[in-house]
Amino acid sequence: EGNLRAINPENGFFGVAPGTSAKTNPNAMETICKNTVFTNVAETSDGGVYWEGMDQELPEGVTVTSWKNNPWTSQDGEPCAHPNSRFCTPASQCPIIDPQWESPEGVPIEAIIFGGRRPEGVPLVYEAFSWQHGVFVGATMRSEATAAAEHKGKLIMNDPFAMRPFFGYNFGRYLSHWLSMAGRPKAKLPKIFHVNWFRKSQSGSFLWPGFGDNIRVLEWMFRRLDGEAGAMPSAVGYLPCKGSLNLEGLGENQVNLEELFGLSKDFWQKEVEDIRAYFDIQVNDDLPNEVAKQLECLEHRVRQM
Repeated sequence: EGNLRAINPENGFFGVAPGTSAKTNPNAMETICKNTVFTNVAETSDGGVYWEGMDQELPEGVTVTSWKNNPWTSQDGEPCAHPNSRFCTPASQCPIIDPQWESPEGVPIEAIIFGGRRPEGVPLVYEAFSWQHGVFVGATMRSEATAAAEHKGKLIMNDPFAMRPFFGYNFGRYLSHWLSMAGRPKAKLPKIFHVNWFRKSQSGSFLWPGFGDNIRVLEWMFRRLDGEAGAMPSAVGYLPCKGSLNLEGLGENQVNLEELFGLSKDFWQKEVEDIRAYFDIQVNDDLPNEVAKQLECLEHRVRQM
């Protein structure tokens, strides 16, 4: 039929525990209520688990043992759970899992979403100009290191396709494989989007509320697929037109769209330099011509800013 299709090879989910609560992710909290493995979280004296950001008052008389197996109180000055503590839980327990989640035929893919943790410079969401540009967007993903990475600090790391630790063969051939999809007969290729939930203001606070409010960005994508939502071209891709992102219910001063979607010429000139250096070192002669062309196009658009 010409569609890319997706199957689910996994039987469950794993996620980072700290910050997960009934407020930030109620479906996750319902999913992990049984048959779940927790690692490096704190333990309560009544047999429960505990972590930072759970937002649950402990019953009177209940004490906490930290992930280091020491008695813990909130006055200790250190977290009770490791920053990268996890839960692992059966997908079948998720209350909103799609009925087709185990379909052997898979489901058609209409959109692919890439995302990086970028505190500055990268807008909340943008749409690739084409399949080839979308492959370039995936290839040039960069992200601030988290507690899950082996590198510490605020280092911005190249993480192409969010697959940096998992590539099993030559990166250049991996890119060529993605690009080859455009040559399939009657190909109905999905749109490609990039999101960044983690942009910060000059004061260091997150510009986007995140968590459940991310559905507002997904709604814009759905409406783009249906030809309903407006978008305007920019140096990096299509950005939502003014008024096309549903912000109903958010306080007027809660979201600064100008900061969220602002593009700095200096930032993106440096980004182009860093991408070129990464390709030269990591891919070199194996870089597909189409990806090199997309870098030239980005450089040209940034020059025109």
